[in-house]
Amino acid sequence: MCMITPEMIQRINELARKQKDTGLTNEEREEQALLRRAYVDCIKEQVKIQLEAIKPKFHTHNYNCDCQHKH
Repeated sequence: MCMITPEMIQRINELARKQKDTGLTNEEREEQALLRRAYVDCIKEQVKIQLEAIKPKFHTHNYNCDCQHKH
């Protein structure tokens, strides 16, 4: 499982600010791309794990249930 660390987010933000202010070197652009890809991949993995953990909840209608659905 991946982990998004505060240091990782801090570095992503630092590079984003520097990109706006003065621009990035080629090495910094590569680092930024790798960090962003890792961040996005981690978020996707976390969402996938959460979705796989969802159990569908089925409501079986009893004709005497008073639930206002047409039976």
